Amino acid sequence: MMAPRAALVLLGSTPLAAALAMPAANAAAAPITVAWSEKPPYYYIEDGLEKGFLLAYGKTLFAAAGIEAIFVREPQKRIWSRFRTGMRNYCSIGWYHLAERTAIAQYSLPIYTDPTQMVLIAPKAVAQVQAHATLASMLADPALTLGLLDGSSYGAALDARIQRSANRKMLSNVNSVGMMQMVAADRVSYMLSDRTDWNHMRIRHRALDSVVQYEVPDVPPGLKRHIVCSRDIPAATMEKLNQAIRVTPKPVPAEK
Repeated sequence: MMAPRAALVLLGSTPLAAALAMPAANAAAAPITVAWSEKPPYYYIEDGLEKGFLLAYGKTLFAAAGIEAIFVREPQKRIWSRFRTGMRNYCSIGWYHLAERTAIAQYSLPIYTDPTQMVLIAPKAVAQVQAHATLASMLADPALTLGLLDGSSYGAALDARIQRSANRKMLSNVNSVGMMQMVAADRVSYMLSDRTDWNHMRIRHRALDSVVQYEVPDVPPGLKRHIVCSRDIPAATMEKLNQAIRVTPKPVPAEK
């Protein structure tokens, strides 16, 4: 009767036992999918190559943290749909901190701070928009049409002001350059723009030459961007990522 019991004890250290334990270990070490959404010059495809200063920084951070990651391009609405439906082992780069998103995703330390937003005016609406010295006055004008990127946040403060705005609002699924082109074509009166986007786009798209840049004093300061991850990512993994953020110099856009 003792021999079978001894055999069972020895089995715990055999190659078979190690093999049986491998699936759990491999699952724990599975690469994290890291999604990014097209937004030049932060992240974009050019000549078939992945480019962008924040995309490069994100890859540097995951490598510095020793976290294996697979980077994929996805539309921003799909990214947040994945978080809402509980996709596991999933992160995305470069998002503002919004209270309603904390229930479905966890945030890293900030990785970048945006410059202050500005206004871009359509050629035929310059006088009408510049009649307003502040954004508050502009948003109160029902004769103006504000172009908005569908699914995008401008930060909690601006989102609330836009929601209360008397402007007509045109929502579009285009990206930043698509909305700038809509401004140039007089399809909307104006838009709020990330000046990093604008500085990148205006020298590459001559069709934007007619768009007028306008500064107003009551735009909130630029917001911080974070890496967001699904709630199942372990705290230890998030801390590795945060430690990499602490010690890795912050990125700087190539063009100012």
